[in-house]
Amino acid sequence: MIRINSTITTADLSTKLQRFWGLSAQKINAIEQHYDVSKGSPVFTIKGQYSTRGWTEWTQGFQFGSAILQYDVTGEKEFLEIGRKNTLSVMAPHVSHIGVHDHGFNNVSTYGNLLRLMHESKIEFNEWEKNFYELALKISGAVQASRWTSIKNRDGSSNGGFIHSFNGPHSLFVDTIRSCRALVVSHQLGHVFQGEGDVKINLLERALQHIKATADFSVYYGEGRDSYDIWGRTAHESVFNVKDGNFRCPNSQQGYTGFSTWTRGLAWAMCGFPEQLEALAQISDADLTLLGGREAIEAIMLKGARATCDFFIEHTPIDGVPYWDTGAPYLHKLGDYLNAPADPFNDYEPVDSSAAAIGAQGLLRLGKYLIGKGEVAAGQRYWQAGLTVVDTLLQEPYLSTDPTHQGLLLHSIYHRPNGWDYIPEGSKIPYGESSMWGDYHIREVALYLQRIIQDEPYYAFLNCVK
Repeated sequence: MIRINSTITTADLSTKLQRFWGLSAQKINAIEQHYDVSKGSPVFTIKGQYSTRGWTEWTQGFQFGSAILQYDVTGEKEFLEIGRKNTLSVMAPHVSHIGVHDHGFNNVSTYGNLLRLMHESKIEFNEWEKNFYELALKISGAVQASRWTSIKNRDGSSNGGFIHSFNGPHSLFVDTIRSCRALVVSHQLGHVFQGEGDVKINLLERALQHIKATADFSVYYGEGRDSYDIWGRTAHESVFNVKDGNFRCPNSQQGYTGFSTWTRGLAWAMCGFPEQLEALAQISDADLTLLGGREAIEAIMLKGARATCDFFIEHTPIDGVPYWDTGAPYLHKLGDYLNAPADPFNDYEPVDSSAAAIGAQGLLRLGKYLIGKGEVAAGQRYWQAGLTVVDTLLQEPYLSTDPTHQGLLLHSIYHRPNGWDYIPEGSKIPYGESSMWGDYHIREVALYLQRIIQDEPYYAFLNCVK
């Protein structure tokens, strides 16, 4: 269980953040100067050098989005140009990519961040450039929403649905809740998504239906759905019968089983629910009334956020870095591992620092949300837990200080069951490597805190809509 530091403050992290952004700049420049783009998008490091892994193109937005975040903090225009130039020249295929569920990752991280910076007057306003970013975001949300499977809700009603994963129309991934950003942004920009016969499809409705499906089928609440149903457990994949719309079973693509919790999937839900709760404040009552009402929608999201964040706190070692799956088969050989700091160099099971970076942002956002709603004690607990995790990640052995290593956040895991992660000579498990999503999300949570420290506008994805 995380040993929450109740006294640490955002100001206490200032020196570590200053060092962090200096290292971050080095890593971005190293990739920009030395990565062979002919290999495809950089995904993870092997012996400290970024490499690719053909599965789906879901990490390129994190690569260029990282440079944009770096500019946001430092104001160094070389990073703006890296992000802006590559968004223009490389990201268009991601906008129209009908084969993935990752539009919120790729396009909100690039076009969305650039548009946000323009609205915040951090880059010079240009009408055509603004329109270009808005058009990309409008289309991206519609393309994401087109990956649609209609299902029955848990109460048996037939008005449910979800954005299906690359596995096919039967497959709901817990990850995709964070890609719902693309639909919400497109809706708030006033886009009209049209289907066969010019039928107009409400993008906000699809986003909320997907979030509800995630809350109902991907997250467990100790309500007896199966023999392993405990508060906050998540399943990576939920499988449906596409002929009758019924839920069939949990599954896992990158975790150990459908009945254990792959911690990066958990972290996506931890981050996705609270940032969508924040977004509700910018959505009109009129829009929400048509879709069930603000109170009911908020309750679904808040329950999912609390449950997943509670599970993370309870089932993560004391320093806030989880092992890659809570049911990993050799965890028992580590002894009382939840009452000790995570050990990335052990002989049995790897940790996943990227799950910690993603999850930390969820803890912070949920904490701030609850404090704003008057639940100060509960909110403060999540907030301090988030600061505790970030404090761990901003120092060794997780922060990469070796100038020859292109990664920023060490000990990230991609796909343990497939054996894709590099295992150093003499080790039994992978460790010491980085991932593009881990590096982006440690930058994103660092930016989130940096803007609070500097009393800048609160960092939220819907800030790209004015």
